[in-house]
Amino acid sequence: MYESKHHDLLPLRDFVRRVLSHVVYALALILGTLCLGVLGNMWFEDITWHDAVLNAALIVAGIGPFILPATVGGKIFFSVFGIFVGLVFMATLGVVLAPVAHRLLHKFHLDGGDA
Repeated sequence: MYESKHHDLLPLRDFVRRVLSHVVYALALILGTLCLGVLGNMWFEDITWHDAVLNAALIVAGIGPFILPATVGGKIFFSVFGIFVGLVFMATLGVVLAPVAHRLLHKFHLDGGDA
């Protein structure tokens, strides 16, 4: 997947391509989370699809729900979904920053020499 410390540093063009691919993976993860939130909103609460999209998008963005849940199932779903969104945020951050961190560590190993 990534080059080992015995290989040369990846050219900038390939590195940018790698970062963009990781951003695409992160966007797919966020989109999947948003879809899960929309489906949960529509399943547990009696709201339209566009209100469910708004509600899920605001939760994923960290702002909070636009329409508060009225049912017990909706309240439980919103609680679990809120925790899940926090975990997805951390995972997304890791996915996006992984190639940058790898490049920095790889560069430090190349500059160290053969000591």
